[in-house]
Amino acid sequence: MEQFSDGTAAFVSAQKSAWHRLGTVTTEALTAEDAMRLAALDGWNVRLVGLHATELTAEGATLLEVPNHRASMRTHPTIGRPETLAVVGPDYTPVQNEEHAELLNYLVDESGAHFETAGPLKGGRQVFLTMKLPQSMTIGRSDEVDLSIAAFNSHDGSSAFRIVVTPVRVVCANTLRAGLRNAKSSYTVRHTSGAGGRIAQACQALGLTFKYAEEFEKAAQRMLDAEMTTPMLRSVVEQLWPVANGDSTRKKNNQLTCWNTIRNLFEHADTQAGIRGTAWAGYNAITEYVNHVAPARGTTSELKSAARAERVISRGRSRPCRPGPARA
Repeated sequence: MEQFSDGTAAFVSAQKSAWHRLGTVTTEALTAEDAMRLAALDGWNVRLVGLHATELTAEGATLLEVPNHRASMRTHPTIGRPETLAVVGPDYTPVQNEEHAELLNYLVDESGAHFETAGPLKGGRQVFLTMKLPQSMTIGRSDEVDLSIAAFNSHDGSSAFRIVVTPVRVVCANTLRAGLRNAKSSYTVRHTSGAGGRIAQACQALGLTFKYAEEFEKAAQRMLDAEMTTPMLRSVVEQLWPVANGDSTRKKNNQLTCWNTIRNLFEHADTQAGIRGTAWAGYNAITEYVNHVAPARGTTSELKSAARAERVISRGRSRPCRPGPARA
């Protein structure tokens, strides 16, 4: 998440902040253009500028051109000044945030979704928008999981514009994306100038969304039907956060702290009510740790919460991070 010099955060939520308490809260449904404006994503004018290096010698300064690389720049949304985002290669072509508004609005119109959150990440090098779908899934008798579509764009050459399916467990706001054998969870959008091409890609992305939701629900139900004991969960945690006999005492202690936190979530957390003792409960205990408890940088609980949110969002799925002492 990007924070401006006045302390505000460029993050907008239509109901509530999904991962943290910073940003602007709105109550109305949003169009893509509204979301971009409220989240300070419009009017960036991302452009490429040649790079130069300066050599200082006794004779003075010599300006040297840097070949095969350029600077990706934007106009800062609050101060209006040019700002460097990244150094990119010769083949990189910037795509403005607004260029995908038509595709995103089409997704909303066809699916019945509404824009929920939007904002920049990593100082503006990446941006995201999320759309909440009207339908949800129920795992077992009462464990509700909402479905969202997240759209990501980058201005540093790190990734193409992509659409990602994002299940979110309501009771704990866990982001539950997982790799499934029979369905893809992300769709890369090709840059095209024709409206017909953009709409065709939106239709493909929607097809991916519903296929993934179907397969995710099946996988979640299988986990709910499978028993998981505390020793079984520990075996999974040790695979995700392995330590060797020769590792440092600090690393071993960090893994133990990680395990104790996940075990406490698995055995005692209110969010496990109704699913306790199942593989679905174990999966959610690990995911809840990664989403809401795992160590994160920041001097306050709000900044740490925001850092966790950015980590989960920018990785695109909720996967374990390096273990460390659990902090608020």
